[in-house]
Amino acid sequence: MEEEKYLKKQRIYKTLMLIILTIFLTFILTTMYITNKYNLSTYDLSLLLNNSSSSEDISKTIDYIKQILDKYYLNDIDEEKIATSAIKGYVEGLEDPYTEYITKEEMEEYSVNLKGNYVGIGVYMTSNLEDNTIDIIGVIKDSPAEEAGLMAGDIIVSVDGIKYTGNDINNASTAIKGEEGTTVKLEILRKQEIKSFEITRKKVVTNPIIAKKLQDNIGYIQITSFDEETAEDFKSKYENLKNEGITSLIIDLRNNGGGLVDQALEIADYIVPKGKELLITADKNKNEEIEKAKQDILIDMPIVMLVNGNTASSSEILAGALKDLNEATIVGTTTYGKGVIQQLMTFSDGSGLKLTTHEYYTPNRNKINGIGIEPNEIVELPEGVNAFTVTEENDTQLQRAIEILKES
Repeated sequence: MEEEKYLKKQRIYKTLMLIILTIFLTFILTTMYITNKYNLSTYDLSLLLNNSSSSEDISKTIDYIKQILDKYYLNDIDEEKIATSAIKGYVEGLEDPYTEYITKEEMEEYSVNLKGNYVGIGVYMTSNLEDNTIDIIGVIKDSPAEEAGLMAGDIIVSVDGIKYTGNDINNASTAIKGEEGTTVKLEILRKQEIKSFEITRKKVVTNPIIAKKLQDNIGYIQITSFDEETAEDFKSKYENLKNEGITSLIIDLRNNGGGLVDQALEIADYIVPKGKELLITADKNKNEEIEKAKQDILIDMPIVMLVNGNTASSSEILAGALKDLNEATIVGTTTYGKGVIQQLMTFSDGSGLKLTTHEYYTPNRNKINGIGIEPNEIVELPEGVNAFTVTEENDTQLQRAIEILKES
């Protein structure tokens, strides 16, 4: 009886093995069949791909690939989407993080952001190149994000269930924005813990200027970005502080990633004597243009400017000009080092190309790109203190600025 059971098991085992073996062989044969079914030798792209330096060769290569797709690709082909991807890929081949093709839909959002207001939740985000994550670097005051409890330093993991990496920051930004009154669900990584938020979108008016009067008649103005009306807002906030009796000023450019160059230059023009050089730009042919102060001084008092490693682009233009011309004492840590300027070209279909066209230099012709601006006094924040959430009592950079102005 036991022997009969054993033989029965053996027969079942052999049958199963035969089935498994048959499936395995069928899989191999099927794979080999599929691999060899499509003989693409007539579509020899090697010569084109190795020598596709001209636009004609690139067009031929794309046309060859299109023939293959049209003949063999299983699903429908969205020609418009493919064309957009091709253009984006061509521009991305420059490997310039500041140059990009912007679709018509993206252009509308880009223009809104330049104006400093949009419908969304109210966060400043950046792509963390080291970790390939999307990091929140700031939360706009009184925004839905602040009300929900989002914080600087949070990492965005997913939006409405779709995961995003640092490479997808534009798509993530688009997903977060939407119609006023609708909700968006975010998964946030905070100190190794995943947190979920459901936030109602609303119109967010970004006010990048924060102003207050400190001890000893010291004024404090923080500029978080250079948007369309930043210079005028700065002027208004300064004049209010002046009416309150301030005799010196701290301008805080920490964590300011830049924005519109003309706004930074206009603020510099409030401080620098008329006729002094503010900025030198050079194009690919080394042709230079020099921007000079055009108006009489508005701000005539001791100034300390705060900067850090997140101070970039237009912020470095302002900091570099005031440092070189001895119009301010720069305190903090070396700035980011983005010393190139982009211009936005708009096409007839509403899309655009943001491309790097100029490198800029400080009035003393100091190079900024890849180097940054070194402060007059290097002051670090205490170890473990977050630059985005630092409190006034722990802010060693701010305290040093106050000391300098007291001594002036």
